[in-house]
Amino acid sequence: MGEKSVQKKQFIVEQARQVFVEKGFKNVTMKDIVDACGISRGGLYLYFDSTAALFREVLETEMTETYDPLPDGFPDHAGAADMLLFFLREQKREILRRKNCLAVATYEYFFEAKLPKRENPMCTRFTETVDMLTGLLAAGVESGEFYCPDPEGAARNMAYVLEGLRVSAQTMGLSESMVDREFMYILQGLVYEE
Repeated sequence: MGEKSVQKKQFIVEQARQVFVEKGFKNVTMKDIVDACGISRGGLYLYFDSTAALFREVLETEMTETYDPLPDGFPDHAGAADMLLFFLREQKREILRRKNCLAVATYEYFFEAKLPKRENPMCTRFTETVDMLTGLLAAGVESGEFYCPDPEGAARNMAYVLEGLRVSAQTMGLSESMVDREFMYILQGLVYEE
């Protein structure tokens, strides 16, 4: 693909993202994307043959650009507890973000698409989160910052809580204090009782 084609495809993905944010996944048509981009139907079909293919591209771009459980450049002296608190703060920001959010479209897409687990980016993100948290909790146990007899089980539980909070934030609405309360419950289970 030439530079102009790459830019055109990126433009389509950016415009489509906004349409998916506004309408979800199941209510979006190729005509909606054509209208949002100001291009011909044929011009759109040069790049994408369906709203599902286009949404997969939007989602892949979103996950590549925004998902980084713990960014590079974290201070070397930072302990496991500091890193966990940073991670939870970033998760809270994502959970409470209601504007310009693809959550509804994402869930609609995955309920409809029924992708195999190995092709499902949500499964991949979940597994990566569990792996990262397992390592973080194990490091915290080793350094004496945490008490956690089963770091992998605790990490999986945390990942399920985070996913549940994401869904709840979109369906029921959550306040910052509600998310904080759930995070405090998680953290209380990791500290030594003296």
